[in-house]
Amino acid sequence: MLIHPWDAPTEDAEWQQWLAAHDFGQLAANGRPGEPPMLQPLHFAYDPARHEAVTHLARPNPLWSALEDRPTVLLSVVDDYTFIPGPWQAAEDQPPEHGVPTSFYAAVQLTCTAHVVDDPEEKAALLQRQMGHFQPDGGSAPVAAGAAPYGRLLSGIRGLRLEVREVRAKFKYGGKRSEAVQHGISERLAERDGPGDAAARTHQQRRLAATATGKPAS
Repeated sequence: MLIHPWDAPTEDAEWQQWLAAHDFGQLAANGRPGEPPMLQPLHFAYDPARHEAVTHLARPNPLWSALEDRPTVLLSVVDDYTFIPGPWQAAEDQPPEHGVPTSFYAAVQLTCTAHVVDDPEEKAALLQRQMGHFQPDGGSAPVAAGAAPYGRLLSGIRGLRLEVREVRAKFKYGGKRSEAVQHGISERLAERDGPGDAAARTHQQRRLAATATGKPAS
């Protein structure tokens, strides 16, 4: 993923806060020699304090055999995207038809070492961490090995700890353009108000304000 200086996070907190609210991505793993790479959509819970993400998959998933040989994986998350028409991007001294269309989006890629979790107690703890992330208000029985209702189901899944080795993050929201052009794009996003426009506009305004004040964009 190419990351220009104007698209880079201003600090780690920017991508960490974004990732905490965007917990569905795709896990890419190299297949066995002679086999194609594998791509698995999944929910996950990222823990910045432990520098890891946790998830689980069904035991028959073909991903497990790939991880045995090559445990280095890439967790990719992309969201808050929208299309920007060319005329919106035209500089002040250009005719609108000379503007170049583009995409706005946020993306975080975590290069990880995958650790498979098979011990029932450890799996239960991992699932409880996920439950705490996705259902912080509770409403479900605790996950415990050997206890109803989830204990008997643990044998059908395997846990996965993704130990984060490298992070690449990008917030592509027109930072290369002049402030006047960026504000113009922001106004048009508000007018269009299509899918993804509000989130993209929020990111753009947040990063514009950070540029103006010299403070981090988180």
